[in-house]
Amino acid sequence: MLGNINAVANLAVKDLAVARRFYEGTLGLAQVDAEGDEVVVYRSGNSRINVYRSAFAGTNQATAVTWPVDGDIERLVAALKAKGVRFEHYDMPGAKLEGDIHVMGDMKVAWFKDPDGNILNLING
Repeated sequence: MLGNINAVANLAVKDLAVARRFYEGTLGLAQVDAEGDEVVVYRSGNSRINVYRSAFAGTNQATAVTWPVDGDIERLVAALKAKGVRFEHYDMPGAKLEGDIHVMGDMKVAWFKDPDGNILNLING
């Protein structure tokens, strides 16, 4: 029923100005819409990400957005790190940490957080 319809990610933040600096300046996302001081909508490829102000910002403890980056994960991790992004390191069975990238067989994953603690990741599977 919904399999042919694009989905939109929603990320709660406390301060839209801080979020804008991160999502636009650090991640390089393009703003496509906004609703006053409450919501900013970004384009990421063919997807949309709604960044909205909420009292519940930072309460999600699971990955909220994943970018499949094919063979480019090492370059993107280095570029984001150069912009001040700090990568998360998790102790996971079967995973080997190579720098900031978790390697599990052919799959490589790098996790990082936005200023509100939303967990984001890059995956090269």
